[in-house]
Amino acid sequence: VQLVESGGGLVQPGGSLRLSCAASGFTFSNYAMSWYRQAPGKERELVAAITSAGGSTNYADSVKGRFTISRDNAKNTVYLQMNSLKPEDTAVYYCNVRRTVVGVKVDYWGQGTQVTVSS
Repeated sequence: VQLVESGGGLVQPGGSLRLSCAASGFTFSNYAMSWYRQAPGKERELVAAITSAGGSTNYADSVKGRFTISRDNAKNTVYLQMNSLKPEDTAVYYCNVRRTVVGVKVDYWGQGTQVTVSS
């Protein structure tokens, strides 16, 4: 399993970024996907998740109405569109898939992409 995030960077408050996560090594269209983030000194938190076919999504309260998760199963890629960014959105953003391997749930993570919101 390999997850490779991209699209992070420095943006001013109120700006937008789109993160991408390219997946390989498993049947992407069979699995729900998630985005997490971790700010300095804080625990990693769930930001958004999407079901395998993309028919259902859920979001952390802190990003509802500003972030949109989507996926393209033909490209094995999941996206996170982030609008109206705030300084408190500054964090490393990670792509995640949870698979069951020999009856055990295993979380796989990408290397993360840094998002910094600052003027």
